[in-house]
Amino acid sequence: MRVGVLNGPNLNLLGTREPEIYGRDTLADVEALVRREAAALGATIDWFQSNHEGALVERVQAWRGAVDGLLVNAAAYSHTSIALRDALAAVGLPFVELHLSNVHAREPFRHASMLAALARGTVGGFGARSYVLALHGLAGLLRGA
Repeated sequence: MRVGVLNGPNLNLLGTREPEIYGRDTLADVEALVRREAAALGATIDWFQSNHEGALVERVQAWRGAVDGLLVNAAAYSHTSIALRDALAAVGLPFVELHLSNVHAREPFRHASMLAALARGTVGGFGARSYVLALHGLAGLLRGA
């Protein structure tokens, strides 16, 4: 099983950016955690982060036929990007939307997601563990469990 992990804007600043909200783990720490967990599940990870909406859209398109499913932390683009939503719809890959923080306990503009209605599930509020929980959920879906 191959899983693409899409990371949106400002996630490259994890560990130093508002650690009271996002935690102290860096994106490299999160990636290492996800890769370890994926290996235990017999999965491989294709990891990508960009601050640019177009680069995220292009990566989603490139994953069509190359991966079995996606974990998507689109960060702020979750709430604003019709282009990313349309790319996810176009490629038709199953995906789990995830967030480090509980977006529903934050500012009202973060309560709505452009992606959630397309996602097979959503996970948020568990810090770096949100990725692991999302990975387990996606693996179960892909295996039909």
